Amino acid sequence: MTAEPLTDARRAEQRSWYWYDWANSAYITSVGTVLIGPYLTSVAERDACGTAEGTCTTDLSVLGVAISPGSLVFYVITFATLLSALVLPVVGAVADRVDSKRTLMARFAWAGAAAACGLFFVAGTNWQLGALLLVVANLCMAASLTVYDAILVDVAEPDDRDRVSSRGWAFGYLGGGTLLVVNLGIVLGGPALGIGTEMAVRISLLSAGLWWGGFTIRAFRGLRDHPPTVLPEQDGRTLMSRSFGQLWATLRELRRYPQTMLFLIAYLFYNDGIQTVIYSSSVYGQEELGFAEEVLIVTILLVQFVAIGGALSFGRAAARYGARRTIMVGLLGWMVIVTVGFVLPAGRIVPFLLLAAGIGLVMGGTQALSRSFYSQMIPRGREAEYFSLYQAVERGTSWFGTLVFGLVHQFTDSYRYAIVALIVFFALGLLLLTRLDAPRAIREAGNVVPRRV
Repeated sequence: MTAEPLTDARRAEQRSWYWYDWANSAYITSVGTVLIGPYLTSVAERDACGTAEGTCTTDLSVLGVAISPGSLVFYVITFATLLSALVLPVVGAVADRVDSKRTLMARFAWAGAAAACGLFFVAGTNWQLGALLLVVANLCMAASLTVYDAILVDVAEPDDRDRVSSRGWAFGYLGGGTLLVVNLGIVLGGPALGIGTEMAVRISLLSAGLWWGGFTIRAFRGLRDHPPTVLPEQDGRTLMSRSFGQLWATLRELRRYPQTMLFLIAYLFYNDGIQTVIYSSSVYGQEELGFAEEVLIVTILLVQFVAIGGALSFGRAAARYGARRTIMVGLLGWMVIVTVGFVLPAGRIVPFLLLAAGIGLVMGGTQALSRSFYSQMIPRGREAEYFSLYQAVERGTSWFGTLVFGLVHQFTDSYRYAIVALIVFFALGLLLLTRLDAPRAIREAGNVVPRRV
């Protein structure tokens, strides 16, 4: 079977698909990575202690349970993560049965963007509103990405998916980095603009929601509706009841695709390592290496923009050597990075920035190719269903690495040993990928094997 020619209409639809990466990455970067943690913590501390300055030793009371204000945001994100792991498989089952995936994706995106805009109204001591909106925004983000990832199969043929996925990730990093520069300018330059720091943060939170919702319109209008592959009806039940039933059917049927399951397990390990490095890098830089906040901000921007080149270069490498081999090289790169991080001298900014550039290079490439590689190994017409498992694996188990990081630090009192312990996650992922028979996995799913896998 030959690939469908890359027509002007197909190129235009792929460009529209990229725009949703551009749209949602601004929320992930500005809100999720940089702003919401410190801001929501300060609001909670103001409620608990009457001030957001200094160390707060008074706990919040949540349903009768005492919670430290400094831990609130981590509990909220953990709750949203676990909730999404339960909800996403149902979202995927629904998405495979609707006539318009783009509409479903956009509705989740606009609901999440509205919640993100609502964060502007979180002020004073109203941390409860912030916690609720953060859960809604993160849950809607995960649901929209489940549908968005499934649309990749509609807009790109098997031999073209590595390129398209890589360009989408690169465009997303560019969008997220662009708004982050603007927002950091507002926050850091607020006094010169006559804006208090708190108001500057609230404006930045609002801008991320408007960016997410606004650019989703561009993606929605450019994508086309692709009719779902006909699936067997189940006793004439409603769409929702059939979707819940299909969740359990998918989990059972996954055993028929052992190679696809093997990849999901490999992805569970190495993605957990990636996410833990991302979450812990600022703490490592500040607490272990002694860098000021300004250095960490520059480092975040460096990682964001280097990841653009990483995604594109890994996409080109996959076209020549195959996605599986390229991902494996990326995992070797991650192992080198955490080893170098272990011996990195404190207070030396140039080696730290070089390490950050290395993180950006392999982060962009491994994440982009994992998405496109997985898309080859799932049954046609069930893409959203199986991508919901992909998202659930990513989100529902992403606390393993942070748990190991925290435990190693607790027992050794050293962030260096904690960071090097993450080699285990990359090594396990790499070992499992060496045992993966990608052509077999693709054929078992009933798909055409690309020229390079």
